[in-house]
Amino acid sequence: MTGKRTRMGNQVTTRGKAKHLGGVGTKTTGITARKFRPNIQKVRALIDGKIVRIKVSTKAIKSGLIVKPVRRNYKPAEAVA
Repeated sequence: MTGKRTRMGNQVTTRGKAKHLGGVGTKTTGITARKFRPNIQKVRALIDGKIVRIKVSTKAIKSGLIVKPVRRNYKPAEAVA
């Protein structure tokens, strides 16, 4: 729906004391690759009048791009009678 996908980035490891705390500054000791994964959820949505289970991001759900089906208030026949 929104075109979100996994992005690559770096995790930077540092050591040392910050200058504003009285140190000589922090130094980078390592850089490793990491992944930024989108928050994907499986939801039931109304698409072309049919209820379909799709994977969408939470941003799409919150912004109203997804129309969820109406919750049914089902009661068994013997309970009604």
